[in-house]
Amino acid sequence: MIQIASFTFNPFAENTFVLYDESGEALIIDAGCYHPEEERQLQSFIEKKELKVVKLLNTHCHLDHVFGNEFIKKTFKVACYAHQAEEFNIGLLDKASMMFGIPKQISTHIDNYIAENELITFGNSYLKVLFTPGHSPGHIVFYNEEQKFCINGDVLFRRSIGRTDLPGGNHTQLLSSIKNQLFCLPDDTIIFSGHGERTSIGYEKQHNPFLK
Repeated sequence: MIQIASFTFNPFAENTFVLYDESGEALIIDAGCYHPEEERQLQSFIEKKELKVVKLLNTHCHLDHVFGNEFIKKTFKVACYAHQAEEFNIGLLDKASMMFGIPKQISTHIDNYIAENELITFGNSYLKVLFTPGHSPGHIVFYNEEQKFCINGDVLFRRSIGRTDLPGGNHTQLLSSIKNQLFCLPDDTIIFSGHGERTSIGYEKQHNPFLK
């Protein structure tokens, strides 16, 4: 059974997730650790749980979701996986840092591309990749049908949706991704978002003002 640990990191209050199962193998999704104490917090959790990190995944590559990528790759000797279209955002990291007044220069790259409907495996578990562009060109989410949860990045939030005013954003495309990829999931599917608290598909169908 997959266990999910979440950490809120960096000036953007981004949610970083560690997923692991009884095998001890683990995934890190959207490594947002920015300050050294955040890096230590994440590493300490993994060491105390005696986990073996086998992959680093990105839902997308906006700067707040990749601050910790190189730290994770170096510390745990793992590769970074993301959709190929997120090379667009990798190429804009320096400009994004300046735009948001972030002094730390972000330098990272995608090691392996993952595509729609691909299965990401670790230990005895799996996640299915759903393609959900709109917030960013290559945004993906990670869904587990058996346990009914989705690591959703910045697509859907509790009573809100991802912003589309950043380069590569597309509001119409985002709404289509939510309706055609997420709202077809069971209503009791738990959504773990890239910012803020968790929600569910059923709750957002009823209460999200952007999706009426």
